[in-house]
Amino acid sequence: MNNCPCCSGKPYEDCCKPYHTQVKHAPTAEALMRSRFSAFAIPNGKYLMETTYPPKRKLHNTADLQEWGEINKWTKLEIVQTPSENQVEFKAYYTDEEGTPQLHHELSLFKNQKDRWYYVSGKFLNL
Repeated sequence: MNNCPCCSGKPYEDCCKPYHTQVKHAPTAEALMRSRFSAFAIPNGKYLMETTYPPKRKLHNTADLQEWGEINKWTKLEIVQTPSENQVEFKAYYTDEEGTPQLHHELSLFKNQKDRWYYVSGKFLNL
């Protein structure tokens, strides 16, 4: 069993896979954030689109999300803090298609609707 890409230390099968296969839904905004990072690493653009808040989906498309996952090598997720139930500050480390290490630092906003968490938007924190 491989460790989950979300850096939880748990096997993928016991961590993000049940969310990716819709066996269950992420119980917290942080769990959804971790599962979305894993979905970029695997990649699984369909899951990324399905976990985007429905009114915001028009700003994204599954093919672009899938490609963003494919062209980058996702190496590490660091949860910096969860300032509230619906916010997660994180750092996602990856190597871009030119082989340059990158850092994506974001404060994400999530919304719980009908007992499901969705990604709404993010504010970039790295300059």
